[in-house]
Amino acid sequence: MKVLLSAYACEPGRGTEPGVGWNTAWEIAKYQEVWVLTRPDDGREAIEAELQRNPNPNLHFVYFTLPIFGSLWRKGSIAFLIHYYFWQLQAFFVARRLHAEIGFDVAHHVTFVRHSAPSFLTLLPIPLIWGPVGGGESAPAAFWQDFSWRNKVYEVLRIAARWVGERDPFARMTAQHSTIVRATTEDTAIRIRQMGAQQVEIYPEASLTKEEIVRLTQCDRDPPVVRFISMGRLLHWKGFHLGLRAFAQADLLDAEYLVLGDGPDRQRLEDLAIELGIADRVKFVNRLPRDEALQQLGSCTALVHPSLHDSGGWVCLEAMMAARPVICLNLGGPAIQVTAETGVRVDAPDPDGATRGLAAAMVKLATDPSLCLSMGRAGQRRVKEFYNWESRGPQICQLYEDVVTANLLPSGSIVR
Repeated sequence: MKVLLSAYACEPGRGTEPGVGWNTAWEIAKYQEVWVLTRPDDGREAIEAELQRNPNPNLHFVYFTLPIFGSLWRKGSIAFLIHYYFWQLQAFFVARRLHAEIGFDVAHHVTFVRHSAPSFLTLLPIPLIWGPVGGGESAPAAFWQDFSWRNKVYEVLRIAARWVGERDPFARMTAQHSTIVRATTEDTAIRIRQMGAQQVEIYPEASLTKEEIVRLTQCDRDPPVVRFISMGRLLHWKGFHLGLRAFAQADLLDAEYLVLGDGPDRQRLEDLAIELGIADRVKFVNRLPRDEALQQLGSCTALVHPSLHDSGGWVCLEAMMAARPVICLNLGGPAIQVTAETGVRVDAPDPDGATRGLAAAMVKLATDPSLCLSMGRAGQRRVKEFYNWESRGPQICQLYEDVVTANLLPSGSIVR
């Protein structure tokens, strides 16, 4: 088949959005002929270097940016979203010209993984797969009591922007006219159905590459002491303050807690550790090179990831592949990735309830090394089976074949 991908973010060797764009294209191109619409701004140099090292005649890139204000995306978050929106519109005109020349069988919007912005590829006379898309998750209202006024403003603006986006007629058109919509979580799936989508599947966007899997397997080391770790940007919605409170409540006197990362909540978290009387057992480490960070992850007892609205947590998959159990809240993407066999999902009715649950999970894992071992091995199996890019390629290609074989658009009109 001839497949058209839209990947605003696309770059080899990266995680999150750029990694989703690149790895989706790379794996599909092992089986189908693929054209990728993307931007030249960030990834082109890396893409061309990778293709020079590993040529793939099935993989073609079409680079373009806005003819006016092409660098608008550099001017801040609002300008970035405006640039993204109009880039999607331009993508339709580029795609329409390509379709007239090539005759695609199916189109697939890959990045951004954002449900409240449209993909105008739905206007092409071929089936469109939209997603996985996310962003429908919210921090439960009970947790807002811990947020500063700035953080509350952030949450309000985020919810408002999502509300406006979901009512954009072009975003609703995308939801309604896509042949299949893939949502990262049930929270997002509910909102997409409200936008009019008929066929919605839960399909997380996060996966690991073969190289990452090999590297993480090598990071598996017995921790010298009971040590918990939280990794990522220090932002209010990551919930690291809940992890610190739980660690204090668990009262594991010989245990350590490593907080790895930087961000605007750093000082607040350090002050909280002092207030809780655990500053001597909590170590804050600035962001490390990736290999060093993974070594730290592999030398800990368990990952504590109490995020309040993640569409998908790469660090959870990394911990599982490094044979570390994961303690997370029963919210968003991590709650899908982590099972009872690979970690502990904690109910989050309110901050106190979540803290008690996290503390109980810490005690459970700290006092049962055999449970940690079995959860770690189960986590590795789960990643290899469900969350590795090599297995995703055939799965996505099978979806394309099913859609093209059906030969129908969502409206019931015949594909031409």
